[in-house]
Amino acid sequence: MHFENPIKRRVSRKIWVGNVPVGGDAPISIQTMTNTETCDVAATVAQINRAQDAGADIVRVSVPSMEAAEAFGQIRKQVNVPLVADIHFDYKIALRVAELGVDCLRINPGNIGREDRVRAVVDAARHHGIPIRIGVNAGSLEKDLQKKYGEPTPDALVESAMRHIDILDRLNFPDFKLSLKASDIFMTVAAYKKIASQIEQPLHLGITEAGGLRGGTVKSSIGLGLLLWEGIGDTIRVSLAADPVEEVKVGWDMLKSLKLRSRGINFIACPSCSRQNFDVIKTMNELEQRVDDIRTDMSVSVIGCVVNGPGEAKETDIGLAGGQPNLVYIDGKPAGKLQNETLVDDLERMIRERAAQLDEERKNLIASS
Repeated sequence: MHFENPIKRRVSRKIWVGNVPVGGDAPISIQTMTNTETCDVAATVAQINRAQDAGADIVRVSVPSMEAAEAFGQIRKQVNVPLVADIHFDYKIALRVAELGVDCLRINPGNIGREDRVRAVVDAARHHGIPIRIGVNAGSLEKDLQKKYGEPTPDALVESAMRHIDILDRLNFPDFKLSLKASDIFMTVAAYKKIASQIEQPLHLGITEAGGLRGGTVKSSIGLGLLLWEGIGDTIRVSLAADPVEEVKVGWDMLKSLKLRSRGINFIACPSCSRQNFDVIKTMNELEQRVDDIRTDMSVSVIGCVVNGPGEAKETDIGLAGGQPNLVYIDGKPAGKLQNETLVDDLERMIRERAAQLDEERKNLIASS
């Protein structure tokens, strides 16, 4: 069951956040944001490293004060993932983190203040080769737009964005990306669709304040999925009231589901029923935890009975079909029988062996090309 991906991505201008390309023909990057106290350097560094290990391409850090800016400088020295500094109101903070090695400035030019201050920030970004992210949120629209529209709307978000973009255009600074976020899916999707045809810059996708781990995952998956399906979006951040690592994992699962990127194991598992010959749910929960460190692009099917098990196994690198005994397949071909007592141990061993084999095959292919 290998269908060609029908998604045709919107053509956008490529910018660089550190060593990560965003836009153009670059893969859709995954971001998260720290929720530690930035001045707690050790805790923030630890969280950034965990997020990077989980697959974050870019990490954003809130920098609300000059003290936090100095802490950011220490953090920058201790991590190697590209960092975005989230800054509002005080332009001097932006100037300071630019000196300290930030890879992108997340600002709204409109709330920085006078044009000379905005120009100073843009000049610093230009001097250091740093892009800017304009971030428009439904919860912080300008007062006159709130009065004009009565409430946040897609048109209000787009109008706010164009105001900020106009400032950067006047200053001849095209190296920016844009986000238009709301907690409402329909508003967010409509705003992104409208702006996508009006600018060439890359778009940063997100459903802001989406909720907790379960609800926020569902809401973000629907909203971002609708946009990604239409080819809109160059970098994504899943906003969850949860550990940032979970944001990264959900982001990867989204992109893997849409075949936009691949990393790690794509599990196919049945929800289980009375036909199962082993505990599918328990097996999957334990297996996912055990092989979470594997980064090889591969697929594994875990099916509790022989109704769908052999068919699914034909399409995966490793497939398990429940039976008496259970049947295991490699590349769709029968490869042995597994007993329930050692099922997870045997599957983990086979997955790691197959992952190592696939890695070696791909390494040899690259070397010979």
